[in-house]
Amino acid sequence: MYGDPALPPDFVSLPYANPDAPQGGQIVTANVGTYDSLNPFIRKGRVPWQLRFFLGESLMGRSLDEPFSLYGVLAESIETGPNREWVEFTLRPEARFSDGSPVTVEDVMWSYETLGTVGHPRYRGFWDKIESMEQTGPLSVRFTFNTEDRELALLAGMRPILKKAQWEGVDFAESTTEVVPITSSPYVIDDFEPGRFLSLRRNPDYWGSDIPFRRGTNNIDEVRLEFFGDETAAFEAFKVGEVNSNREFNVARWEQQYDFPAIQSGDVVKSVLPHARPSGMTGFVMNTRRDVFEDWRVRDAMMHIFNFEFINEAMTGSAQPRITSYWSNSPLGMSDGPAEGRVREFLEPFAAELIPGTLEGYTLPVSDGSERNRAGTAAALAQMEAAGWTVQDGVMSNAEGEPFTFDILLQTGASENQAIVDMFVESLGRIGVTPTISVVDGAQFKERTDVYDFDMTYYRRGVSLSPGNEQYGYYGAESADVTGGRNLMGVRSAAVDAMIGRLLTSESQDDFVAAVKALDRALTAGRYVIPIYQWNISRIAHAKELRYPEYIPIFGDWPGWQPDVWWYESE
Repeated sequence: MYGDPALPPDFVSLPYANPDAPQGGQIVTANVGTYDSLNPFIRKGRVPWQLRFFLGESLMGRSLDEPFSLYGVLAESIETGPNREWVEFTLRPEARFSDGSPVTVEDVMWSYETLGTVGHPRYRGFWDKIESMEQTGPLSVRFTFNTEDRELALLAGMRPILKKAQWEGVDFAESTTEVVPITSSPYVIDDFEPGRFLSLRRNPDYWGSDIPFRRGTNNIDEVRLEFFGDETAAFEAFKVGEVNSNREFNVARWEQQYDFPAIQSGDVVKSVLPHARPSGMTGFVMNTRRDVFEDWRVRDAMMHIFNFEFINEAMTGSAQPRITSYWSNSPLGMSDGPAEGRVREFLEPFAAELIPGTLEGYTLPVSDGSERNRAGTAAALAQMEAAGWTVQDGVMSNAEGEPFTFDILLQTGASENQAIVDMFVESLGRIGVTPTISVVDGAQFKERTDVYDFDMTYYRRGVSLSPGNEQYGYYGAESADVTGGRNLMGVRSAAVDAMIGRLLTSESQDDFVAAVKALDRALTAGRYVIPIYQWNISRIAHAKELRYPEYIPIFGDWPGWQPDVWWYESE
């Protein structure tokens, strides 16, 4: 995105891959829920989230050790205009789909148009910015853009390439398990049974095993996903050996329940792996489309009454630091205190619309850790009163006597979220608020969040050190009412949209960082999400035969790092 890639043109392998790793073995992970589709490229249906990373090879591949550098995969070479107003890719002549047929320019062009028009909404924003797409040679395709956006040349290399002939006479947008997408990826779907398992096998005839980007990756023969009804059943399956790798997010369970026989014998080992990825945002999102959370002062009251310090002690023994902004744990996170320099310069034109704290400085409320949280309760009451709500006969009500209440939507099997919500509800009772809790299965949860049919729900949004066009999908005004979109809080802010535009058009690293810090301020001070704790390390318990490289990349817990560069090796 800026400067030169870290690796030279003749690099042998990615710095975090082991080019001498043995091949073979199996990795089995536990998943809660079920699925009814094998097409991760459309909005309809429930798809195992891992398929998006296993299927659909792209022209370029991302290094997990650089904020935003791409290297050739299907593309042998890349050329851009002087201002990145166009980009041209030349395909590797040896690239093949899993059925042995060549990957052609026709497949590339069909994939981009299909994904951009009837595919998942995450692909459409890029397609709207393409002025023209043309074949410029037997193996070359050029994209010309209709807007100034330096990131587009990179995004053009990151779309999955599918086989056009497979979809002739088939409705691409329909959800099904009867059609398995044919791709050029290292893995193919071997066997599956919805609700029980899905098996991916390494393709022994994979075309790209020896290209530099792939050396030392995709070493495991079978990646198997086992499905369970809830977290308890999934963990029990791991303890008895039905699953051989488990990423643990519950610190208390990691400390107290990982003493089962396989751990004691050494057959299962516990690995704690650091990473330098931004925290992203995890917590409980408030839907500003609903009247109950439209007023920022009400959202601020929720932040004060949510007794994080007490909850964190109960859930993790206070071992996990709190998420303090969308890019905390990174150089892109907003600075403490008032906005200064370029950050202030970018935000000041929108001063009239900015929520208090954006320019002046905003930090999350901190309680004394006691269950009663007197100061937080008082602050919440004051903010509710400022928004027109007071406690009347023990019930928070408006001037007309109508009670303040809202619904918290949770998914079946999420026991940790339920425990946090139970403590939150106890605190809400101290200000006369009694919410309802709706626990629904995965299908209902997706249906309701797709159409924003909730007041508050659990929310998790990962971010990177190279935020770009996807930010419009996360927080842009145009995405606020897109069915199946990712702007769950319903942000509609000219300042937010402008900061995203700034980071996309910045020609210097300094301006890019300032734009992200400004965006972080606008979102965090917007009080859209009640943050919980962050995971700055990955806790993975796994069979002793599963190994990983000694060198851990910046994005060491990014989807794909396990099992992408892991391998299976017996003693």
